[in-house]
Amino acid sequence: MAADQTNPRRDHIPGRPGALGRRPARKVVIGAGLVAYSWVAGGMAPFTGRSLFSVLVPGAVLGAIAYGRPPVRIPPPQDMDVAGFSYWAIGVAVLLEWEAAAVFSGSKWWHPSLTDLVNPLIGTHVMHSSAMLVWLLGGCALVRLPGGRR
Repeated sequence: MAADQTNPRRDHIPGRPGALGRRPARKVVIGAGLVAYSWVAGGMAPFTGRSLFSVLVPGAVLGAIAYGRPPVRIPPPQDMDVAGFSYWAIGVAVLLEWEAAAVFSGSKWWHPSLTDLVNPLIGTHVMHSSAMLVWLLGGCALVRLPGGRR
């Protein structure tokens, strides 16, 4: 069977690192830290100094990383996709109008604000922690440098 050139590892692409990259232990530790931080932050009472601090600290850390190691800029597009932009603009305008109408009407039962609609969805500790983790991972993705380095 020496002539058989099949790859015994189906997830491995020749010439590329494994599924977790070159430093899997580091990524696992960082991921576990983010999950633990999200779990602790998700259990805090809303609108308190501790919960504000739990959001400001990662934001400041990610901001410092982005300032200290800015990503490589990509060139702007030659022309703008007007149809795609208009879809986003209409969606944002509808959400802003919904929120403004809810504020001016006093957020009645028949016209709740977006916050009143979302709060039951993320009211549990698990969902609040999951939302915090998604927010942290989004921030990490924004400051990620090309080539997988952070």
